Amino acid sequence: MTSDGPGPDGTDDWEEEVAEWDEEVSEWEGDEDGGDKGDGGDERADAGGHVDDDPDLEPDAADRVPKVVSAGHINWDVTIHVDELPEPDGETRIDLLEQSGGGSAANVAVGLVGLGGQSVVYGSVGGDESGALALRELASAGVDPGQVLVDADEPTSVKYAIVDGGGELLMLANDGANESFTAAELDRETLAAADHLHLTGQQPGTAAALATAAGEAGTTRSFDPGRRIGDREFEAALHATDLLFVNAPEADALADSTDIDPWEPDDRVVAIKLGEEGATVRTPHGDVSHPGFDVDAVDTVGAGDAFAAGFLGAALRDPEIAGDGFSHDPRDYQVPLLVGNACGAIAAETVTARAELSWDRVRSVMGESPESDLLIEIRV
Repeated sequence: MTSDGPGPDGTDDWEEEVAEWDEEVSEWEGDEDGGDKGDGGDERADAGGHVDDDPDLEPDAADRVPKVVSAGHINWDVTIHVDELPEPDGETRIDLLEQSGGGSAANVAVGLVGLGGQSVVYGSVGGDESGALALRELASAGVDPGQVLVDADEPTSVKYAIVDGGGELLMLANDGANESFTAAELDRETLAAADHLHLTGQQPGTAAALATAAGEAGTTRSFDPGRRIGDREFEAALHATDLLFVNAPEADALADSTDIDPWEPDDRVVAIKLGEEGATVRTPHGDVSHPGFDVDAVDTVGAGDAFAAGFLGAALRDPEIAGDGFSHDPRDYQVPLLVGNACGAIAAETVTARAELSWDRVRSVMGESPESDLLIEIRV
């Protein structure tokens, strides 16, 4: 069955659903005019479509904001923009060179803070200037870097992203210290105090151990294994994951090499990033898709991390979605999908991999393409 917009409460009016979500975002941002808080604050909406104020969605109260531990790579990025990539033995002019913090775990952590969440980043850097810069930038963005391991014997991983005028990408990188950390160094009290663990690329054994520890602590788990998904033995971590983030080639690689089919999952939620075509969320009970937003992309590095931050930033605030594991009802993911695509679009318009996310910017992207709100397709 196909429909274009029923909300989680069964309404067919997608504009009403977006309006309700917009009201909730105002509450998250501490809007003093959001209304009185009643005893029904845990309910999504009453029969008239009114969303009650929920004290658990107030970012001003630190213990009431979703807290996420983001584990994986922390890099220092050098982004180089050129008109066109050179041929072998060729040379090209550098039009723009930018340096910033990077790494998927760090990018998601910063994005979640920008959307009003709390983030602890867990990974490793070298005992060099690049590592110090990366940690300083994380702290200045509001991320807690206190769990990061500093490996004095290795250099910080530095990634060079060369982007041509058409958005084609060439990556140069050293591994350095970005996988020096193991699960053993993460303070278990920090993990137990978190609402969610988000895993990104790392040693398979570390990912599996962290996912297992989070499960024992009752913490929900997501995993974005990245482009090396077909080369690493991530099965244990994947099977311990509630929510999986992959792009289309990664989804195909998983389906071919493991017993997990991201396109037709039987026991988890999978968000599949489709680039210019938006994204789709697959669940055991159906799927929901959105075509994305039409933007002039200048650099797609980090767009997937921004998508994950936006998706988690919306989903983790909704107890109907993530209050007891992740919901398998595809209708619940309309807003997280929309926010994820908006954040991915923001990142695609950003020169570096580290996009500055905020609810104002998310609203701005949606306002530029309001017709896209009506193109969500749900199959149940």
